[in-house]
Amino acid sequence: MASIVSEQSGIQNGDLCTVIKGSHAGKSGTVEDRNTSKTGHITITVRQPNGDRFKTLARNVTVQR
Repeated sequence: MASIVSEQSGIQNGDLCTVIKGSHAGKSGTVEDRNTSKTGHITITVRQPNGDRFKTLARNVTVQR
């Protein structure tokens, strides 16, 4: 469980990200809400430039720096 958290611990609120896997692949936006579930998986809410929001797993995104 600890390895899952450490993989994506660099994602913070306000980061720009692009989704590379999952049902939202190809979409990008700003990380708004970062949460760690009871099972240790990190979920984030991404707000797109047009205002739409969606939730995804942090392991499905890359951070743009």
